[in-house]
Amino acid sequence: MDSAPTFDRAPSARVAYVTLVTNQDYVLGARALLRSLRRTGTEADLVVLHTPGVEEADLTPLESFMPRFGRCERLATSAAFNERHERGRLHKAAPFSKGGKPLFHTPLDNFVKLRLWQLRDYERVVFIDADALVLKNCDKLFEYPEFCAAPNVYEGLADFHRLNSGVFTARPSDATFSAMATALDQPDVFWRRTDQTFLESYFPNWHGLPVFYNMLQYVWFNLPELWDWNQIHVLHYQYEKPWQTDHPKAELLRPLVDLWQAFASGTGMPEDIGCLPGPAVLAT
Repeated sequence: MDSAPTFDRAPSARVAYVTLVTNQDYVLGARALLRSLRRTGTEADLVVLHTPGVEEADLTPLESFMPRFGRCERLATSAAFNERHERGRLHKAAPFSKGGKPLFHTPLDNFVKLRLWQLRDYERVVFIDADALVLKNCDKLFEYPEFCAAPNVYEGLADFHRLNSGVFTARPSDATFSAMATALDQPDVFWRRTDQTFLESYFPNWHGLPVFYNMLQYVWFNLPELWDWNQIHVLHYQYEKPWQTDHPKAELLRPLVDLWQAFASGTGMPEDIGCLPGPAVLAT
């Protein structure tokens, strides 16, 4: 069996929010995410899983938020599996036609999310991508069943049948992890959207969370009628990242980028998220 993550200290709670950093860029994201989680007043553990692409010194900006650091490896998948899911080959077979992924995006790292099922110190965990902000307390998700995720809705309502793996609920289990590892690396298998496609397959009867628990940033301009600051719990910066200074949609998403920058720096964070103007207001 793949070795489970190794941690810097013992757990403090029976439930945890977990994120994953695989390079220095995602450390930037995790800093804003951890600050946003602490601001909600949660008493759950905050866990940062990190792969060998991140050195211990890279994690220093996160220490003030008192997370529990867990070092882990990529999954021990076969050479053939790795070749099929290599960045260039995967993006050629399944190109991102709706938005751009930054160069630091490495598809094989996405499968590390399955290590949540190895976190036996916890009864229940909630995963949140490092390119997200938590704007309202989400602790009730710990009471939700396995496996819950919000739909991958950002372009049209027809996408409610697809999940987005930026936020999901899990219950750690060695048996589940072992079964997942077996199902993942089968001869000639190709997971078109890596962990997202795999999780849809492994949990065909997944429970749908409201879109407000994983509000994708493209909703801002594609489906503005869905945008309600009073209900958004998690804002997820899918595709282009808010710490990129030159991505082509930066100005279109400027209010969301500015909000992320406030959480990243710790200055200018709004006291009441619900009072922020929505896309319809800004368009007038």
